[in-house]
Amino acid sequence: MMQWKTICRQDDLVKNTGVCARFGERQVAIFLCGKTDNLYAVDNYDPFGKANVLSRGMIGSIGEKTVIASPLYKQHFCLDSGQCIEDTAVSISTYPIRRENGDIQIGVK
Repeated sequence: MMQWKTICRQDDLVKNTGVCARFGERQVAIFLCGKTDNLYAVDNYDPFGKANVLSRGMIGSIGEKTVIASPLYKQHFCLDSGQCIEDTAVSISTYPIRRENGDIQIGVK
């Protein structure tokens, strides 16, 4: 059963801009897509640049995929799956996310 942890308030989010939040021992990058109002939560850690920077990346799309471009070496990660577009052997973790009474919550199994 999924348990939900409040990570921030919806008012903390700016469309098409990332927000970094602490989630347990990890940093999570949270994005609100301006085009669709979809929420995404992924690891903030860039496996290529080896730094917690993905929340500072640029949100966009490649084909039908909504992606975040790393601000360091510009690899693109699919926000739905975490898969790196340029190197399919690399991916980042994604997290279930929802809005609940003005709170943004991440799911924990």
